[in-house]
Amino acid sequence: MKRFAIAVCLVALAASARAQIAPGTWIKRGGHPAMIMIVEPAGSGLKITYRMIGADGKPMSQNLMTVVTMLDGKEAVVLVDGKPTDETMAVKRIDASHTITVVKMQGKEFGTSKLEASADGKVLKVENYTASYAGQPAKVTTEYWDKQ
Repeated sequence: MKRFAIAVCLVALAASARAQIAPGTWIKRGGHPAMIMIVEPAGSGLKITYRMIGADGKPMSQNLMTVVTMLDGKEAVVLVDGKPTDETMAVKRIDASHTITVVKMQGKEFGTSKLEASADGKVLKVENYTASYAGQPAKVTTEYWDKQ
């Protein structure tokens, strides 16, 4: 179950990385798992941290996921609770409003995400394409993130 939750977060994490995301806090609309994304500048790239929201509505302290990406399409290691994992993300900025990301787990492609930012920069639309894994079928999902 923990592996499944991390995999779900990884696709969302991959989708979120882009140059025009304003630093600050983003909240995922509805769906499961509920998440908060914190974006901070990191040199010429971004540091993106995800926190899952518990049943009590509060951010959980465990399974904190972080990645630093330069948005250049090169793989970056995903950290969980500050420790490297066998998951990577390769985030490529397409233009000022779009990115595409490839997520790999143990060197195998797990999924891709396409992100589009709204004209006012307050909403992110993310289309996730997830490969089949752990007995789960491949699927396509769309999610929205709101700037707080």
